[in-house]
Amino acid sequence: MNEALLRELVPAVIGVLVRRGADFAAAEDAVQEALVQAVREWPDDSLPSGAPALRDPKGWLITVAWRKYLDAVRADASRRRREELVDAEPVPEPGEAADDTLQLYFLCAHPSLTPASAVALTLRAVGGLTTRQIAQAYLVPEPTMAQRISRAKRIVSGVRLEQPGDVATVLRVLYLVFNEGYSGDVDLAAEAIRLTRQLAAGISHEEVAGLLALMLLHHARRPARTGRDGSLVPLAEQDRGLWDTRLIAEGVDILQAALARDRLGEFQAQAAVAALHADARTAEETDWVQIVEWYDELVRLSDSPVARLNRAVAVGEADGPRAGLAALAALDPSLPRYTAVEAYLHERDGDPATAARLYARAARSAPTIPERDHLTRQAARLNSRPR
Repeated sequence: MNEALLRELVPAVIGVLVRRGADFAAAEDAVQEALVQAVREWPDDSLPSGAPALRDPKGWLITVAWRKYLDAVRADASRRRREELVDAEPVPEPGEAADDTLQLYFLCAHPSLTPASAVALTLRAVGGLTTRQIAQAYLVPEPTMAQRISRAKRIVSGVRLEQPGDVATVLRVLYLVFNEGYSGDVDLAAEAIRLTRQLAAGISHEEVAGLLALMLLHHARRPARTGRDGSLVPLAEQDRGLWDTRLIAEGVDILQAALARDRLGEFQAQAAVAALHADARTAEETDWVQIVEWYDELVRLSDSPVARLNRAVAVGEADGPRAGLAALAALDPSLPRYTAVEAYLHERDGDPATAARLYARAARSAPTIPERDHLTRQAARLNSRPR
């Protein structure tokens, strides 16, 4: 059984059932049942070759899932007429797959869903992951995740996408998936890249390309982000020989093509910053002046507090730590990682005592254990210096 192929086909098959008239929850359930049957009937690493229907895996899944759906609604007398009308509908041509998959992206990222529910539903319906896999990835009990997905399915079951969906909402959901990184037996960063590639294949949009480029450029640095003991390695200290140059080259090519269309968006600006980091052979060769300029664009586009925080770091590198501290002073001190940035800039400004105190404070509110440990080590390093 080819699991990767099954996961690629899931969104298109659900989309076909929804377009035929099945509500989302029933369609998703029917496809899951079809997948179970596929696991039983398809041999490992190959598809059955005897019957013509089985030479078309997508058609096989659509046929089986549709039958599962009809079996589930056949007992409902009020729906018999609808069943008779659509039972004989032929399997769609391959060209319809992109539209169905794209509609499913918009449905799973519907504004009526919370971000957490939209992420879970996207991973389930578009990504083809099981509830257990999603629960493990987000470190929550499987029943909790099952309830979250069930609620999300109920919310969108009555939604009909008669107008174009919101690409920006879909992209933010995929970005949330990517930022979760890796836990359990599912690599969410890799899954987010796979789903974004799939979206990019179905829609020509500068920001879809920008997000894909951003993901590839960040993912390229992944092997260097942690030490052998699992400790966090800051960007400036990473072994750049470990960066994946193939992913960097692909990300840069995708970004350049998007920028050439002259419709700049937030993800393209973020990807441009990542590309400048990737282009520097050493930390010292980083073009911080250009990075500040890109953060200026990002702030203009989004006015994001996080973008302003990152801009303060870049200003500190381009124009000196005191300029960075001045930019930081204009921001809300309650921002996540504000204190860590303040500590770093004070250390660069030659004030280790203040930096050590701030590193220790930042460690107490760090969002992850590796980050907390890193900040604690920074404080200890400065405190151990001779006074």
